[in-house]
Amino acid sequence: MRLPVTPEGSARSAFRGDIEGLRALAVVMVLVGHAGRDLVPGGFAGVDVFFVISGFLITGLLVAELERTGRISLAGFYARRAKRLLPAAAVVLVASLLLTWLLLPRTRWADTAWDVVASAAYGLNWRLAVQATDYWTADAAPSIVQHFWSLGVEEQFYLGWPLLLLGLAVLGGRRRLRRGALMAGFALVALPSFAWSVHASQADPGPAYFVTTTRLWELALGGAVAIAGTRLHRLPRPLAAALAWAGLATVAASAFLVDPDRAFPGYQALLPTVGTAAVIAGAQAAGRFGPSGALGWRPIRAVGALSYSLYLWHWPLLVAAEARFGELGTRAALGVVALSAVPAALTYRFVENPIRMSAALRWEPAAALRIGALCTGVAVAAGLLFQLTVWPPRQAPPTPVALPAIGGPTPTATTTPGGPPGATVLGREPLGNRAGAAVDRVASIVPDPSVAKKDGPEQWAHPCGAGQQGDQAFPCKYGDPFGATTVALAGDSHANQWLPALKLVAEAEGWRLLSYTRSACPFISIEVAWQERPEPGCRDWNRAVQKQLVEVEKPDLLLVSNTFYRPYGVDRDDVDEADKGMAEGLRATWRAVTAVDTTVVVLRDTPYLERNAPECVAANPRKLTRCATDRESALDAGGGPAHEAAAAGQRGVHLVDLNDAICPVDPCAAVIGGVLIYRDANHLTATYVASLAPRLRDRLVALLD
Repeated sequence: MRLPVTPEGSARSAFRGDIEGLRALAVVMVLVGHAGRDLVPGGFAGVDVFFVISGFLITGLLVAELERTGRISLAGFYARRAKRLLPAAAVVLVASLLLTWLLLPRTRWADTAWDVVASAAYGLNWRLAVQATDYWTADAAPSIVQHFWSLGVEEQFYLGWPLLLLGLAVLGGRRRLRRGALMAGFALVALPSFAWSVHASQADPGPAYFVTTTRLWELALGGAVAIAGTRLHRLPRPLAAALAWAGLATVAASAFLVDPDRAFPGYQALLPTVGTAAVIAGAQAAGRFGPSGALGWRPIRAVGALSYSLYLWHWPLLVAAEARFGELGTRAALGVVALSAVPAALTYRFVENPIRMSAALRWEPAAALRIGALCTGVAVAAGLLFQLTVWPPRQAPPTPVALPAIGGPTPTATTTPGGPPGATVLGREPLGNRAGAAVDRVASIVPDPSVAKKDGPEQWAHPCGAGQQGDQAFPCKYGDPFGATTVALAGDSHANQWLPALKLVAEAEGWRLLSYTRSACPFISIEVAWQERPEPGCRDWNRAVQKQLVEVEKPDLLLVSNTFYRPYGVDRDDVDEADKGMAEGLRATWRAVTAVDTTVVVLRDTPYLERNAPECVAANPRKLTRCATDRESALDAGGGPAHEAAAAGQRGVHLVDLNDAICPVDPCAAVIGGVLIYRDANHLTATYVASLAPRLRDRLVALLD
C-alpha cells in the first residue's frame, strides 16, 4: 500500500507545500483571532486545522514505516517527536516564567508556576478542564501558557497512536497492511470521540473544549485521509480541484462562521476539520488546478515553517503586554502578535532547526530522547522552583470585630482593635464620605493581595459543608445552638460572603444561625442556567432547602442573596427578559417562606468591579485608582436590580442595602480603611465583610423588634 507520505528522514521524504500553507493559514487564524476577536471570531478553530494535519502526517509516517519494515520503532518515533517539539517548548515555558516575574501581578505567580509544570508534563489541557468547572476560577485571568493545552492533546495522541497502529497491524497481518482494518480501527476511535464531543460540548462546554477525548476524532480524521491517500490520488483532476478549493474555502470561512459563544468543538468543529481534510485529500491530485500553488507560495510556506514557534510565542507576549499596559486595543494586540515573529524566528533558527536537523541525533534515538527528557525536566524544575518566589507572605489571622452595644456610639476605627478599620472609617452616614474615595496609595493593605482569594468565609468560621441527603438539607450551624432567635442564610456564594459578619452578629446577640449555601446555586424556585446549562443538583438542592425552611426550621429571619442568573430557556442576549424572569422566580420563592411567618431579608447584591481587585492592586500599588469602577455600572451589574424589583411591595420581604458602605463615593474603590474590599471582581473579602457587621446588626435587630 503506497502512502502519500514517505518514511521520515528518508531520501525520498515528500514535502507537501500545500500542508505548509495550511499551517500558515491555521496559525494566522489563531494569532489574529487572539489579537482581535471582533475581526476573526472563530480564529481559535485554527487549532483544529493543526489537529487534522498532525493526524495525517503522523499516521502516514508510521504506516509508511510499517509498510517498509514491518514494524514501528517506538524509540525512533518518540525521539523524532522529542527533538522536534520539546526544546522550543522548554525555551518558551522558561521565558514565560520570566515574563510572569517581570510583568504579571504577584497574585498570578503561583498558578502560572503550576501551569508551567502541567504544560511540561503534557497535561495542561486536563488541568484547564478541571478549572473550567471550578466556580472560583470561572472569571480568572487566562494563564500565560494557556495555549499549551493543544500541545498537550497532540502529545497525548503521539504517545498512544503508534500503539494503536501496531495493534491494528497485528490484527491485519503486519507484513501485509490491510487498509480496511486500519480504517475500521480509526472509526472505532473517531466515531465515539465525535459523539462524545457533540454531547459534552452541549452538556459541559467548559471541560469539553480542553479534554483529549473530544478532540481525538479530529486527529483520527487526518489519519483516515492518510490511509485513503492512494485512492484519493486517482480522483479525476476536476473533482480533486473542486474538492480542494471547497475545503480551503471552508477552512477560511470557519474563521468567521464558527461562533465562540456556542458549544465547541461539537458540530461546529466539522467546518475547519472537514475543510482541512478536503484540502489534503484533493490538492495533490488536482495538480496545478488546485490550491497547492497558492498554499505553496514561498512567503506563505515561510509562515508555515515558523508556525510552531509563532504559536508558542504569541500568547505569552499578548498576556504580558496586557499585564503591563492594560487591555490592548485590536491594533496594539496585532502589533504584539507581529512582534512575536522576532523571538519565533530566533527560536526556529537557533533552537528548532539545529536540534531537529542534527545528523548525530538522527542516528542516535537514545540521545534525542535524553535531550527531550532534559527539556521536560528543565521546564518542570523551573516551574517548581518558581514556587519559591511566591511563598505567601506571613499574615496575622484576622482580628475579631468588637461590636458596640446596641444604641452605642457610631462605628469608628476603634471597632476593630489591632486591625485596619475597613468600613468603620465611614462613620454612621457612609454615602459621600471621602474616607471611602479611591486614592492612588495607602500605607498598608489587609489582606495582602497575593492571598486575598483565600480570605473568604471559611477563614472566619469552622470548616463546614452544608449537605443534602435525599430531600433533606443539613445546614452549617453557628452562634448559640439554644438561642431563642433563629436566623438562616440561603443562596449562592454571594450570600455566603456575608457569613463572617453574620457569625459575629449571631455570637453577639445569642442567635442560632443556620447557613444553607451552595456556589453557583441561588435560592430560587425556577431553573437557572450556569455556563449555558441547567444544573439538576441546584434544582434538587433548592427543593430540599425550601422544604427544610418551610416545614422544619421556620426561622425568625431568612437572609437571602445571590448574583445574577439567567432563567434557563431565556435568550442570553435578552437582558430585560432575564431580569424579569429572575425577579418573578425570587418573588415566588420568598412568598413560600413568608407564608409560614418568616421574615425575609434580601441582602442586595454587592457592586461589581471591572477588574480583578487583588490582581489590579498588586499590579498598581502606586496607582490604585486604576482599580476603581464607576458606581453606576458597578451597582447595575449582578443580581442587585432583580433584588430591588422582586422585593418591591412584597409583604414580609425587606431589602437591606449596605452598598453605601462598600462604594460610598464614585468611582468605587478597591481599598477602604486599609482593607482590600474584594477577593476577585465581585466577592467581598471576609475581612471587609466583618467590618460591616455593626451596620448589618443594626438593620437586622430593627427588623426583629
